Amino acid sequence: MGLECAVRDGVATVTIDNPAKRNAMTARMWRELPDLLAPLAKDPAVRVLVLTGAGADFCAGADISELADINRRGGANLSSRAEEALAAFPAPTVAAIRGFCVGGGCQLAAACDVRFAEHGARFAITPAKIGIVYPPTAIGRLTGLVGPASAKYLLYSAELVTAEHALRIGFLDETAEDVGARVDAFVETLLSRSQFSLEAAKDIVDGVVDGSLTEERVDGWMRGSVEGEDSAEGIAAFLERRPARFTWTRK
Repeated sequence: MGLECAVRDGVATVTIDNPAKRNAMTARMWRELPDLLAPLAKDPAVRVLVLTGAGADFCAGADISELADINRRGGANLSSRAEEALAAFPAPTVAAIRGFCVGGGCQLAAACDVRFAEHGARFAITPAKIGIVYPPTAIGRLTGLVGPASAKYLLYSAELVTAEHALRIGFLDETAEDVGARVDAFVETLLSRSQFSLEAAKDIVDGVVDGSLTEERVDGWMRGSVEGEDSAEGIAAFLERRPARFTWTRK
């Protein structure tokens, strides 16, 4: 039981492994996620991160028996810390969702850049069933994805919705019969793109959304766009009608 991580061919796969409780996140697991992500974020070989669950489910949320420890006050909320560490990961992050994605599972999925789910997946945000408040960071991120009306529907009802419903309201990007195969194909596409372009896009989009984007950050990315090795290679590959061989890596 815990968080498992494997890195292969530029892809870090983080697996939530607590199948006896539908991959519910214990306090220890919430606490460990930022520490697990930190070295991966600094590793220039890691170009994509995939988050998934062991077995039939993605994540059934926080372990209810440990909520008092998980939801500590005074800025120490363990799930929010983990969510923010995942959202801040510099490379593209992809959630591969099977089965149940509930509560804290939705919190983690929403912190990823892109979300894919199998057709039979089910989603719910359930604090109203037990009289607690979903973390404000998670409510804000949820609202940004689905809008205030759909966010309130999920938070008020605490009911399970289908993958098709989640896709319709914008929580998901795609559904698939075989989510593993679809995620693998999407990751291969990302690996063929310029890592410079992807990480610049992520930083700029996130900066626009949270209001943190500065002129200096934009200037840095644009300067790299003009002067960097990836742009020269991309243009040459286009003109020569061949696949580009991008070389930029995170420093």
